[in-house]
Amino acid sequence: MKSRDLNDLNILEIDTKLDENEEALQNLKFQKAMQQLEDPLKIKYLKKEIAQLKTLKREFDIGIRENKS
Repeated sequence: MKSRDLNDLNILEIDTKLDENEEALQNLKFQKAMQQLEDPLKIKYLKKEIAQLKTLKREFDIGIRENKS
């Protein structure tokens, strides 16, 4: 997901996307352990997106960003 697309998300969408990405990361790590992972770079990109989502969530928490109605 592009960073400009992340900026359009509200707090509920961020939470949902964060949960989905954390579950996907866990699955990818399991596949890596079983040596069934086809593209190891997916882990890197997923971790980066999780960090971006956590940053956006924190910005909502401290008041830098506001929910768009």
